[in-house]
Amino acid sequence: MKLWFDTDPGVDDALALALIARSPAFELVGLSTVFGNADVRTTTANALGLCALLGLDVPVHAGAAGPLQGSPRLAPEVHGGDGLGGHAASLPAPRRQAEQMPAAEAIIRAARKEPDLHLAAVGPFTNLAQALRLDPDLPQRLASVTLMGGAFGLHGQGGNVTPNAEANVFNDARAADEVFAAPWRRLHVVGLDATQRVRMPRAALAALADGDAVARLLHRAAMPYIDFYHRHYGQEVLVAHDAIALMPLLAPTTLQWRQGPVRVVEGGLAHGQTTQDWQRLGGADWRDLPEHAVAVDANAPAITELCLRAWLNQGERT
Repeated sequence: MKLWFDTDPGVDDALALALIARSPAFELVGLSTVFGNADVRTTTANALGLCALLGLDVPVHAGAAGPLQGSPRLAPEVHGGDGLGGHAASLPAPRRQAEQMPAAEAIIRAARKEPDLHLAAVGPFTNLAQALRLDPDLPQRLASVTLMGGAFGLHGQGGNVTPNAEANVFNDARAADEVFAAPWRRLHVVGLDATQRVRMPRAALAALADGDAVARLLHRAAMPYIDFYHRHYGQEVLVAHDAIALMPLLAPTTLQWRQGPVRVVEGGLAHGQTTQDWQRLGGADWRDLPEHAVAVDANAPAITELCLRAWLNQGERT
Protein backbone atom coordinates (compact mmCIF):
# COMPACT_ATOMS: atom_id res chain seq x y z
CA MET A 1 0.00 0.00 0.00
CA LYS A 2 1.10 3.56 -0.65
CA LEU A 3 1.85 5.40 2.58
CA TRP A 4 2.52 8.95 3.72
CA PHE A 5 4.29 9.15 7.10
CA ASP A 6 3.92 12.24 9.31
CA THR A 7 6.47 12.05 12.11
CA ASP A 8 8.64 13.76 14.74
CA PRO A 9 11.75 11.53 14.97
CA GLY A 10 12.12 10.50 17.93
CA VAL A 11 13.38 7.09 18.98
CA ASP A 12 10.08 5.28 18.46
CA ASP A 13 9.60 7.19 15.19
CA ALA A 14 12.92 5.75 14.01
CA LEU A 15 11.71 2.28 14.95
CA ALA A 16 8.50 2.90 13.02
CA LEU A 17 10.33 4.18 9.95
CA ALA A 18 12.57 1.11 9.98
CA LEU A 19 9.45 -1.05 10.17
CA ILE A 20 8.02 0.76 7.14
CA ALA A 21 11.26 0.45 5.17
CA ARG A 22 11.57 -3.27 5.86
CA SER A 23 7.93 -4.31 5.41
CA PRO A 24 6.87 -5.37 1.92
CA ALA A 25 3.33 -4.15 2.61
CA PHE A 26 4.40 -0.50 2.40
CA GLU A 27 5.41 1.77 -0.46
CA LEU A 28 6.45 5.00 1.22
CA VAL A 29 5.71 7.93 -1.10
CA GLY A 30 6.53 10.84 1.20
CA LEU A 31 7.32 11.98 4.67
CA SER A 32 6.49 15.11 6.65
CA THR A 33 7.95 16.32 9.92
CA VAL A 34 6.52 18.17 12.89
CA PHE A 35 7.67 19.43 16.27
CA GLY A 36 7.20 17.08 19.20
CA ASN A 37 9.99 14.82 20.42
CA ALA A 38 12.36 17.63 19.37
CA ASP A 39 12.07 20.93 17.50
CA VAL A 40 11.07 20.66 13.87
CA ARG A 41 14.54 21.52 12.57
CA THR A 42 15.94 18.56 14.51
CA THR A 43 13.13 16.17 13.57
CA THR A 44 13.57 17.10 9.91
CA ALA A 45 17.33 16.50 10.06
CA ASN A 46 16.69 13.17 11.77
CA ALA A 47 14.15 12.19 9.13
CA LEU A 48 16.60 12.95 6.32
CA GLY A 49 19.38 11.00 8.02
CA LEU A 50 17.11 8.04 8.78
CA CYS A 51 15.96 7.93 5.16
CA ALA A 52 19.60 7.79 4.07
CA LEU A 53 20.33 5.01 6.56
CA LEU A 54 17.29 3.01 5.45
CA GLY A 55 17.78 3.55 1.73
CA LEU A 56 14.51 5.49 1.38
CA ASP A 57 14.60 7.92 -1.53
CA VAL A 58 11.44 9.89 -0.76
CA PRO A 59 10.64 13.60 -0.40
CA VAL A 60 10.77 15.00 3.13
CA HIS A 61 8.67 18.08 3.89
CA ALA A 62 9.19 20.13 7.05
CA GLY A 63 5.99 21.01 8.85
CA ALA A 64 4.68 22.80 11.91
CA ALA A 65 7.16 24.25 14.42
CA GLY A 66 4.47 24.60 17.07
CA PRO A 67 0.80 23.90 17.82
CA LEU A 68 -2.18 25.73 16.36
CA GLN A 69 -2.41 27.53 19.70
CA GLY A 70 0.18 27.96 22.43
CA SER A 71 3.84 27.00 22.58
CA PRO A 72 5.57 23.74 21.63
CA ARG A 73 6.44 21.18 24.29
CA LEU A 74 9.49 19.05 23.50
CA ALA A 75 10.74 15.83 25.13
CA PRO A 76 14.54 15.85 25.57
CA GLU A 77 14.19 13.94 28.84
CA VAL A 78 12.78 10.99 26.88
CA HIS A 79 14.43 11.17 23.46
CA GLY A 80 17.57 13.16 24.21
CA GLY A 81 18.40 16.62 23.00
CA ASP A 82 18.96 15.34 19.46
CA GLY A 83 15.77 13.27 19.41
CA LEU A 84 17.62 9.97 18.99
CA GLY A 85 19.03 9.29 22.42
CA GLY A 86 22.30 11.05 21.62
CA HIS A 87 22.94 9.06 18.44
CA ALA A 88 21.71 11.38 15.68
CA ALA A 89 25.33 12.16 14.80
CA SER A 90 25.74 8.50 13.83
CA LEU A 91 23.29 8.87 10.97
CA PRO A 92 24.75 9.02 7.45
CA ALA A 93 24.74 12.26 5.52
CA PRO A 94 21.35 12.93 3.87
CA ARG A 95 21.05 11.99 0.22
CA ARG A 96 18.64 14.84 -0.45
CA GLN A 97 17.49 18.09 1.13
CA ALA A 98 14.10 18.87 2.62
CA GLU A 99 11.59 20.02 0.03
CA GLN A 100 10.47 23.64 -0.16
CA MET A 101 6.75 22.85 -0.05
CA PRO A 102 5.37 22.90 3.53
CA ALA A 103 4.09 19.65 4.96
CA ALA A 104 0.36 20.48 4.93
CA GLU A 105 0.43 21.42 1.25
CA ALA A 106 2.48 18.34 0.42
CA ILE A 107 -0.04 16.06 2.13
CA ILE A 108 -2.85 17.60 0.09
CA ARG A 109 -0.91 17.27 -3.15
CA ALA A 110 -0.05 13.63 -2.44
CA ALA A 111 -3.67 12.80 -1.57
CA ARG A 112 -4.86 14.30 -4.86
CA LYS A 113 -2.19 12.47 -6.83
CA GLU A 114 -2.55 9.05 -5.16
CA PRO A 115 -6.21 7.96 -4.89
CA ASP A 116 -5.41 5.02 -2.59
CA LEU A 117 -2.98 6.80 -0.28
CA HIS A 118 -2.86 5.87 3.41
CA LEU A 119 -1.52 8.33 5.98
CA ALA A 120 0.02 7.52 9.36
CA ALA A 121 0.66 10.39 11.79
CA VAL A 122 2.74 9.63 14.88
CA GLY A 123 3.58 13.10 16.19
CA PRO A 124 1.33 16.02 17.12
CA PHE A 125 -1.43 16.25 14.51
CA THR A 126 -0.74 19.86 13.56
CA ASN A 127 0.26 19.19 9.94
CA LEU A 128 -2.87 17.12 9.37
CA ALA A 129 -5.11 19.77 10.94
CA GLN A 130 -3.51 22.45 8.78
CA ALA A 131 -4.09 20.30 5.70
CA LEU A 132 -7.74 19.88 6.71
CA ARG A 133 -8.15 23.63 7.00
CA LEU A 134 -6.68 24.09 3.54
CA ASP A 135 -8.65 21.25 1.95
CA PRO A 136 -11.92 20.25 3.69
CA ASP A 137 -12.30 17.42 1.16
CA LEU A 138 -9.10 15.75 2.34
CA PRO A 139 -10.93 13.13 4.47
CA GLN A 140 -12.51 11.67 1.35
CA ARG A 141 -9.29 11.73 -0.65
CA LEU A 142 -7.28 9.51 1.72
CA ALA A 143 -7.94 5.78 1.85
CA SER A 144 -7.28 5.76 5.60
CA VAL A 145 -5.66 7.69 8.41
CA THR A 146 -3.88 6.03 11.33
CA LEU A 147 -2.96 8.06 14.40
CA MET A 148 -0.66 7.38 17.35
CA GLY A 149 -2.20 9.34 20.15
CA GLY A 150 -4.60 9.52 23.05
CA ALA A 151 -5.17 7.82 26.37
CA PHE A 152 -8.66 6.53 27.15
CA GLY A 153 -8.12 5.20 30.67
CA LEU A 154 -8.21 1.47 29.92
CA HIS A 155 -6.12 -1.12 31.82
CA GLY A 156 -5.33 1.51 34.44
CA GLN A 157 -3.43 3.53 31.82
CA GLY A 158 -3.48 7.30 32.17
CA GLY A 159 -1.51 9.84 30.20
CA ASN A 160 2.25 10.09 29.81
CA VAL A 161 2.72 13.87 30.16
CA THR A 162 -0.11 14.55 32.62
CA PRO A 163 -2.38 12.15 34.52
CA ASN A 164 -4.90 12.60 31.72
CA ALA A 165 -3.05 13.27 28.49
CA GLU A 166 -0.81 11.53 25.97
CA ALA A 167 2.00 13.63 24.48
CA ASN A 168 0.90 13.96 20.85
CA VAL A 169 -2.61 15.07 21.76
CA PHE A 170 -1.44 17.26 24.66
CA ASN A 171 1.04 19.03 22.36
CA ASP A 172 -1.76 20.24 20.08
CA ALA A 173 -5.17 19.52 21.57
CA ARG A 174 -6.90 21.86 19.13
CA ALA A 175 -5.41 20.05 16.14
CA ALA A 176 -6.33 16.66 17.60
CA ASP A 177 -9.95 17.69 18.20
CA GLU A 178 -10.25 18.99 14.63
CA VAL A 179 -8.76 15.79 13.21
CA PHE A 180 -11.05 13.57 15.29
CA ALA A 181 -14.09 15.61 14.17
CA ALA A 182 -13.34 15.12 10.46
CA PRO A 183 -15.31 12.54 8.41
CA TRP A 184 -12.41 10.31 7.36
CA ARG A 185 -13.19 7.26 5.26
CA ARG A 186 -11.34 5.19 7.87
CA LEU A 187 -9.61 6.47 10.99
CA HIS A 188 -7.74 4.24 13.44
CA VAL A 189 -6.58 5.68 16.76
CA VAL A 190 -3.80 3.77 18.53
CA GLY A 191 -3.20 5.31 21.93
CA LEU A 192 -1.42 4.40 25.12
CA ASP A 193 -4.17 1.93 26.06
CA ALA A 194 -2.83 -0.33 23.29
CA THR A 195 0.83 0.67 22.95
CA GLN A 196 1.62 0.32 26.65
CA ARG A 197 0.40 -3.28 26.46
CA VAL A 198 3.39 -4.11 24.23
CA ARG A 199 6.42 -3.90 26.51
CA MET A 200 9.47 -5.41 24.86
CA PRO A 201 12.07 -6.52 27.46
CA ARG A 202 15.60 -5.19 27.09
CA ALA A 203 16.86 -8.77 26.65
CA ALA A 204 14.58 -9.30 23.66
CA LEU A 205 16.37 -6.47 21.84
CA ALA A 206 19.88 -7.83 22.38
CA ALA A 207 20.02 -9.35 18.90
CA LEU A 208 19.79 -5.85 17.40
CA ALA A 209 23.26 -5.08 18.73
CA ASP A 210 24.71 -7.78 16.45
CA GLY A 211 22.60 -6.91 13.42
CA ASP A 212 23.29 -4.70 10.41
CA ALA A 213 23.93 -0.95 10.58
CA VAL A 214 20.23 -0.17 10.90
CA ALA A 215 19.67 -2.66 13.71
CA ARG A 216 22.74 -1.46 15.59
CA LEU A 217 21.66 2.18 15.46
CA LEU A 218 18.15 1.27 16.59
CA HIS A 219 19.64 -0.66 19.50
CA ARG A 220 21.89 2.21 20.58
CA ALA A 221 19.08 4.76 20.33
CA ALA A 222 16.66 2.52 22.23
CA MET A 223 18.88 2.00 25.26
CA PRO A 224 18.43 5.52 26.81
CA TYR A 225 14.72 5.23 26.00
CA ILE A 226 14.59 1.96 27.96
CA ASP A 227 16.52 3.60 30.79
CA PHE A 228 13.81 6.28 30.95
CA TYR A 229 11.13 3.61 31.31
CA HIS A 230 13.18 1.91 34.01
CA ARG A 231 13.49 5.12 36.00
CA HIS A 232 9.85 6.13 35.68
CA TYR A 233 7.98 2.82 35.48
CA GLY A 234 10.36 0.40 37.14
CA GLN A 235 10.60 -1.86 34.07
CA GLU A 236 13.49 -2.28 31.63
CA VAL A 237 11.31 -2.36 28.55
CA LEU A 238 10.90 -0.72 25.17
CA VAL A 239 7.46 0.60 24.26
CA ALA A 240 7.71 1.32 20.54
CA HIS A 241 4.57 3.45 20.40
CA ASP A 242 4.91 4.65 16.81
CA ALA A 243 5.80 1.25 15.39
CA ILE A 244 2.83 -0.30 17.19
CA ALA A 245 0.63 2.40 15.67
CA LEU A 246 1.35 0.95 12.21
CA MET A 247 -0.40 -2.31 13.10
CA PRO A 248 -3.82 -1.24 11.73
CA LEU A 249 -2.17 -1.19 8.31
CA LEU A 250 0.31 -4.02 8.75
CA ALA A 251 -1.40 -6.55 11.04
CA PRO A 252 -4.87 -5.29 12.08
CA THR A 253 -5.84 -8.46 13.93
CA THR A 254 -3.10 -7.81 16.51
CA LEU A 255 -5.24 -5.02 17.97
CA GLN A 256 -8.73 -4.98 19.48
CA TRP A 257 -11.08 -2.12 18.69
CA ARG A 258 -14.17 -0.24 19.77
CA GLN A 259 -16.16 2.29 17.76
CA GLY A 260 -17.43 5.73 18.64
CA PRO A 261 -16.77 9.45 18.21
CA VAL A 262 -13.72 10.95 19.91
CA ARG A 263 -13.28 14.36 21.50
CA VAL A 264 -10.39 16.19 23.18
CA VAL A 265 -10.45 18.43 26.24
CA GLU A 266 -8.81 21.82 25.73
CA GLY A 267 -7.52 23.79 28.71
CA GLY A 268 -7.46 23.22 32.42
CA LEU A 269 -6.21 20.25 34.40
CA ALA A 270 -7.53 17.79 31.82
CA HIS A 271 -6.01 19.53 28.79
CA GLY A 272 -5.33 16.93 26.09
CA GLN A 273 -7.54 14.23 27.58
CA THR A 274 -9.21 12.04 24.96
CA THR A 275 -12.61 10.48 25.47
CA GLN A 276 -14.76 8.25 23.26
CA ASP A 277 -18.54 7.99 23.35
CA TRP A 278 -18.58 4.27 22.63
CA GLN A 279 -21.73 3.84 24.76
CA ARG A 280 -23.63 6.52 22.80
CA LEU A 281 -24.33 8.55 25.95
CA GLY A 282 -23.30 11.93 24.54
CA GLY A 283 -25.72 14.76 24.00
CA ALA A 284 -25.63 17.74 21.68
CA ASP A 285 -21.85 18.13 21.96
CA TRP A 286 -21.42 14.70 20.38
CA ARG A 287 -24.20 14.84 17.83
CA ASP A 288 -23.19 14.32 14.20
CA LEU A 289 -19.58 13.51 15.07
CA PRO A 290 -18.16 10.61 13.00
CA GLU A 291 -17.38 7.27 14.60
CA HIS A 292 -13.78 6.11 14.66
CA ALA A 293 -11.99 2.93 15.70
CA VAL A 294 -9.94 3.19 18.91
CA ALA A 295 -7.52 0.42 19.86
CA VAL A 296 -8.35 -0.97 23.30
CA ASP A 297 -5.85 -3.84 23.58
CA ALA A 298 -2.92 -5.44 21.76
CA ASN A 299 -1.40 -8.86 21.13
CA ALA A 300 2.03 -8.15 22.60
CA PRO A 301 3.84 -11.37 21.54
CA ALA A 302 2.67 -11.11 17.92
CA ILE A 303 3.56 -7.44 17.60
CA THR A 304 6.95 -7.92 19.26
CA GLU A 305 7.85 -10.77 16.91
CA LEU A 306 6.74 -8.83 13.84
CA CYS A 307 8.74 -5.74 14.83
CA LEU A 308 11.91 -7.63 15.73
CA ARG A 309 11.89 -9.56 12.46
CA ALA A 310 11.62 -6.30 10.53
CA TRP A 311 14.26 -4.47 12.56
CA LEU A 312 16.61 -7.42 12.10
CA ASN A 313 15.73 -7.48 8.38
CA GLN A 314 14.70 -11.13 8.61
CA GLY A 315 11.77 -10.71 6.26
CA GLU A 316 11.99 -10.30 2.50
CA ARG A 317 10.81 -7.27 0.59
CA THR A 318 8.80 -7.91 -2.53
